[in-house]
Amino acid sequence: MNWITNYVRPRINSIFSRRDTPENLWSKCDDCGTMLFHRELAGNLNVCTSCGHHMGITPRDRFTALFDGGIFTEVKVPAPIEDPLKFRDQKKYPDRMKAAQKSTGEKEAMLVAEGDIGRTPIIAAAQDFSFMGGSMGMYVGNAIIAAAERAVKLKRPLVLFSAAGGARMQEGILSLMQMPRTTVAVQMLKEAGLPYIVVLTHPTTGGVTASYAMLGDVQIAEPNALICFAGPRVIQQTIGEKLPEGFQRAEYLLDHGMLDRVTPRTEMRGELIQIIRMLMDMPPPVAGDLPAPTLAQAAEAAAPAEADTKK
Repeated sequence: MNWITNYVRPRINSIFSRRDTPENLWSKCDDCGTMLFHRELAGNLNVCTSCGHHMGITPRDRFTALFDGGIFTEVKVPAPIEDPLKFRDQKKYPDRMKAAQKSTGEKEAMLVAEGDIGRTPIIAAAQDFSFMGGSMGMYVGNAIIAAAERAVKLKRPLVLFSAAGGARMQEGILSLMQMPRTTVAVQMLKEAGLPYIVVLTHPTTGGVTASYAMLGDVQIAEPNALICFAGPRVIQQTIGEKLPEGFQRAEYLLDHGMLDRVTPRTEMRGELIQIIRMLMDMPPPVAGDLPAPTLAQAAEAAAPAEADTKK
């Protein structure tokens, strides 16, 4: 009896018992609390299918959805000096970098790529908020300069997706120096007559907002994104007054003339294609995989039909 109880029965139960469901199959919406199946959420670009709340998305996932066929080529970014200030708080700066690299699988907080969207060639750069809060350090400054130089060389527009908590404190004054450096990079694009489009995502704050994130020819934001220099809690504590509802959110800034558009992530690709082709003086985009025919091609296609009609 002991042999059956201690061995046979547990063995049978282990074979026929229900397997545990993996924890990563479902995600909970931060806003409405709805449980979302991971494939459904990923297919909707990390936008809640219940309430439309925009969750975080990595630059690679964003670029996969943005570029035609999910195909893009990374632009090389010069590597800066590692830990120039030998900074240490609770951890050493290099240890924080290694932890961020391990958790995100990325080298730094910004990814630069080139490719086509709607058969329109562009250069794109995107910040990763999950990498040390998307903080702006020397690498991010180098990335924006590399993106601008590549755009000028290839005569392509630059689309930048911002998401940052501000400058990186571990690099001190060197991180603040990226504000004028990136401003000069944006000026390079303007002097070359190339469009610079900024998409502000949640959150975009601090020195990033005070520099390249608010210098676009067209300023677009995702719904309900926090966009500010100092956060609303700091401002409210400073002035001692209650702030208006939705203060410093994308819709509030749109109403007060700080933005041009507020566009959902699922509609962003089509919006960017239209704006870029308009600014680059290109013909309107067409539905389908093939580009619009030229006038000569249209005339050739119409000639046989006219001949058949006369017969």
